[in-house]
Parts: sequence; C-alpha cells; structure tokens
Amino acid sequence: MTIFIGGAWPYANGSLHLGHVASLLPGDILARYYRLTGEEVLYVSGSDCHGTPISIRAEKEGIHPAQVAERYHQEFVECFERLGFSYDLYTRTDDALHHEIVQELFLKLLSQGLLELRQVEQTYCPACSKFLPDRYVEGICPRCGEPARGDQCEACSTVLDPTDLLKRTCKLCGAVPEDRLTEHYYLTLTKLQAELRQYADKAMGWRDNAVHLTQRYLDEGLIDRAATRDLPWGIDVPITGFEGKKIYVWIEAVSGYYSASRKWAELTGGDWRRFWGEDALAYYVHGKDNIPFHSLILPAILMGVGNLHLPDRMVSGEYLTLEGKKISTSRNWAVWVPDVLERYHPDSLRYFLTINAPEKHDGDFSWREFINSHNGELLGAYGNFVNRNLAFIVKSFAGKVPHGMMDSAVRQELTALYEQTGLFIAEATLKQALDHLFAYVRKANKYFDEHKPWITVQDSPEQTNNTLFTCVQIIANLANLLSPFLPFSSEQIFGFLGQTARCLHSKSASCLPLTSAGSFPTPLASPLPGWHYIEIDPGTILHDPKILFERIDPKRIDEELEALAQSII
Repeated sequence: MTIFIGGAWPYANGSLHLGHVASLLPGDILARYYRLTGEEVLYVSGSDCHGTPISIRAEKEGIHPAQVAERYHQEFVECFERLGFSYDLYTRTDDALHHEIVQELFLKLLSQGLLELRQVEQTYCPACSKFLPDRYVEGICPRCGEPARGDQCEACSTVLDPTDLLKRTCKLCGAVPEDRLTEHYYLTLTKLQAELRQYADKAMGWRDNAVHLTQRYLDEGLIDRAATRDLPWGIDVPITGFEGKKIYVWIEAVSGYYSASRKWAELTGGDWRRFWGEDALAYYVHGKDNIPFHSLILPAILMGVGNLHLPDRMVSGEYLTLEGKKISTSRNWAVWVPDVLERYHPDSLRYFLTINAPEKHDGDFSWREFINSHNGELLGAYGNFVNRNLAFIVKSFAGKVPHGMMDSAVRQELTALYEQTGLFIAEATLKQALDHLFAYVRKANKYFDEHKPWITVQDSPEQTNNTLFTCVQIIANLANLLSPFLPFSSEQIFGFLGQTARCLHSKSASCLPLTSAGSFPTPLASPLPGWHYIEIDPGTILHDPKILFERIDPKRIDEELEALAQSII
C-alpha cells in the first residue's frame, strides 16, 4: 500500500496564523507515522498563488499579484520548515507545470462533456469598469442572513454565486454592482450527482463534519459551477477566443494535489502513479470551509478525467478560535506564526494544537492554557521524566546506561502502546493518540517514583540497574512514539542516547536547504527505527543530556494577552 497525503494550499496573501497550522498539522503527523511503519508516503502541498485575496492585497499595495505571492510563499516555506513539516514537495500554483497540467485537465473535462459553454450574467462594477471576481462581491447570505462574499458563506458553509447575494456591494469601491452577460464554461456537477452520491455513501474515514456537509449538498441537489472567470491573474483558459479569461481558482487549486505529485515525480524520478492508483490510501487534510471542494469538486474532476484515485479520508478540522473569539485577520485578532515562532518552541505549538485539536468541535487557543500546558505536560511530565533519569545516570553511572534487565511488563505495555497509538493515528484521531501517550508519560513518572533508584542505589545496585535500564527504554520508545507529534524533542532525545538521526533526518524540511524553486527537496533513505519497540544497549554512553524544555514564566500570559489586545485594529 502507498500513502498519499494532501495538505490544503494556503492563500499566499498574508501570513499564516495558528488556525492554519491547526488544520494542516494532522498531515505532517500522518506522514511521519506512516514513514515509521515502512509505507511509501507522498506528502504534498503548496501555496495558492492565484486566489482573489492575493489580487486584493496587490491592488491595495499597488504592486503586481506575483510579488505578493512570492513574498508570502517564501514566508510559508520558512514557517513550515521551522514547524517541522515534512513535505515531500511544497510547491506553488504559479509553477509552470501546474499551469500545464491544469490546462490538460480542463481540456480532458471538456472532451468528456463535463464542461459546457454558457452565456451567463456575471457581476460587473460600473464604477471600477470591470467584471468582479466572486470575492470582490460582498453582501448578505440568502440562506442564513449573515454577511458573506460571492463564493461562499463562512457562517453556514453554503457555496454561493455573486448573483445569489442580497444587498450586494463592490469590495473595491463600495458601489452597487450590476449583472452583465458574458460567456463562461461551467463544470456540470449535475451530470455527476448520482456518481458523487454513490461515492460519498461508501466513504469511510471521513470526519463527521465532512459527512454531514457533503450529504447536505447532495440532498439539496448539486448545481453546475463556473469553471472560468474574467480575471487578470491566474491560469489561461486554453481555448481560442477566451484570451483574458482564467480557469477559476477553485477548480485549479484542488488540482494542485495531482500536479504536485507529477512535479515531485519530475524532480525525483519517482512514480507518481503509485500514489494515484487502486492500491493507494489517500488522506486530504484541510479546514471545515474547504470540505465541499475536497469531497465534491475534487472527486468530480478526478471522475471526469478518469483512472485517478479518489480521496479516501477527509481530515477536515473545525475552526480554531482565539481566546474564545473567532479569528479575524482583518481585525488582526490572530496569533501569527512568524511571530510566535520567534518566542516559543515549535514542539510546544505542535503539542498544544494537537491536544486541543478542533477535530469534532471548535478548538480554542488560549495563552493561559498554552503556557500552562507547556509547563505542566511538556516540562512537568515528559521533560521531567527524561531529565531526571538521564541526569541520574550521568551523576551516578558516569553517563553510561546501566547493565540491567528490562521489566517485562513494561516492555509489553510499550509494545501495546505502538499498536493502539498507531490505530488512533491511522484513523486521524490525533488528539486521542497524543492523550493516550501522555497518559503513559504520567505512568512512567509513577514507575520511577515507586522504584526510588536514588535510594536503592545505596544498597541494591542490581535493582537500581534494572530500574534505570527500563526507564531508558521507556524514554527511547516514548521519543519514537512521540516523533510524529514532537519531532524536535524526539530528535534531541535520540541525540542524548547516542543514536543516529531518526525523526527529522532527511524527511524534515527543517534540516534541509530549499531547492532553487523554493520547494522542499526529496527525502533520502530513512534510518528510522520503525513503528515498533526499540531498545538501547547497556553501556551506551549518553551524549551531554540537557533540559528538554525550559519553563515559561507565567507572567508571559498577561504580557501576551495585553499585546494581543493592543494589536486589534
């Protein structure tokens, strides 16, 4: 079996915030886990460089959209590197091969009769003298009555057309737009209603929000959607007479998973077909607002083209709120990734965003909870267990792992831990997986306390040797088990134990230079130990073990809250 993992493509129109990371992080955890199991993995994503939000920012700044896309793509690459995302390829939608492949898909859909040319009314702003991209049209959602834009209502997730909106205004100038006739191609989803229904009914491994929202669209009846638009920035429609029109971003962005796979193959000589064939298992990792594009639009495109593997697992996160309120980029109510990485350990962010993951309902990022969880769980439980054991070995055994016997009951527990944790991860119940592991971290601390090696070292050397040898194996296996979640600290622990690089190694963007194209290079052969019990040899010399996590002063809570309040626009 081969594993394909597609992470959603962030718009390159502004910095990433923690909500983006919360929705994308499951992809990296899955990729790291499956590589440990020995499966072939292809994990891809990229920056969406053609979205209307990019054009909006470019107009505000008086520069070309390509300059905006370049700026934020490079920032995204750096952020994902620093967070330890292990993409096999992180590319961009303004890549030449992506353009070529999207046009190829467009022509294939046209030849299959799934694209129809229609004369339609499109929103036009007389004041701006141009047709408006859907996101340039703002108004009221006819379904729920909340403010919405012309492509989708964020409040109720209804996919919209600008003509559906009530009380429409032009986002650029505030004028009331009008409808004018123009010609565009439409993707005839109505022709695929029955096939998509059958596909969705058989789906397994989808999160509840994806199941319910997809069924709602199908129950209401799918509608055909415009596949081209009058836009200045994007992929040209490959049809004579359509010069100046572009392939709509919602159809070309989801095609990026396929084009990125072929780009990876072009760069590495790998076989992309293995990840798009019958034997593949495909995960798609994204936020709630992207569900219909992954559960209906992408499958429709793949069905139309034919012989391409449909999505299997929808890892669709709910929203992440901030201090109990919805994140708002326009009001600057957000925790921005480039900023937060300057002050906090990436594993602290990965831990908190996983243990509080918005898997079944909205999650919340609270500065108080974040700092308390770091001090209490990462430092107080996990870091404490690692450091107290290794420091004791340095002090009492000259830094050599004692010659002891492994506690057989503990070995059985660790073996079972691999099996259960693996099941949780494969099902993308990652919060449950991490919670399960940290329950064992607490149990490990109890084991150390009950066996009291600091006392037995005086009168029972054999018992002390057995206790510490067992604890070293617990440390090594916890580092291995936690490496999909906390790759940096796991790598550090293996370094303490004198082992070769196991977790980040060549598959992590954080330890490799970028290619000239600004993409992550191809992973090399892996020296990983595998998803199974491992053992450190007695007599192994520890390599300068240090404190795993530093305590964060609780005063920072109020400081961060004050800074957040002052930043609101």
